[in-house]
Amino acid sequence: MREAMAGMAILASGAYPHWGINAITALVTMFAVAACVLLHYECLTLLSRSLTRVSRFGRRRVLHGIFGVLAVHVAEIWVFALALFALVAWDPRFGQVHGIDPHALLDHVYFSAVTFSTVGFGDVIPVGPIRFLVGTEALTGFVLITWSASFTYLEMERHWRRN
Repeated sequence: MREAMAGMAILASGAYPHWGINAITALVTMFAVAACVLLHYECLTLLSRSLTRVSRFGRRRVLHGIFGVLAVHVAEIWVFALALFALVAWDPRFGQVHGIDPHALLDHVYFSAVTFSTVGFGDVIPVGPIRFLVGTEALTGFVLITWSASFTYLEMERHWRRN
């Protein structure tokens, strides 16, 4: 208990003396980013192939594509939420997230969704080394959402007016 309190005092001061904790945070962040980018790539590839077989109506193909893109974004939000939840539960030196219950997975999913979408309401605040994970999630979310917008535009161009 005394060790956990000392860890929180260090986090409050803004210093990160545990390079091992920082390295693990960076590795978990890289894994989460890689998992999300690869998941996104594979899902968009599958969607692109399947859209030509979905329906003879172009607008239904676009609707199918939108639901597919939304589903992959929800999965990516969960990847980051699980990474954050695991780090916070593993060791208090990784940091904490003020404004949510540290044992509530769905609170972490909410925070991840707000971060991934770059909405950032401000009701939940990360403290400690996990801020690297959270900041990188925002950048990753921005890039992947933009990628989805480009994909959707191209699919709409290809299928929208065929009917």
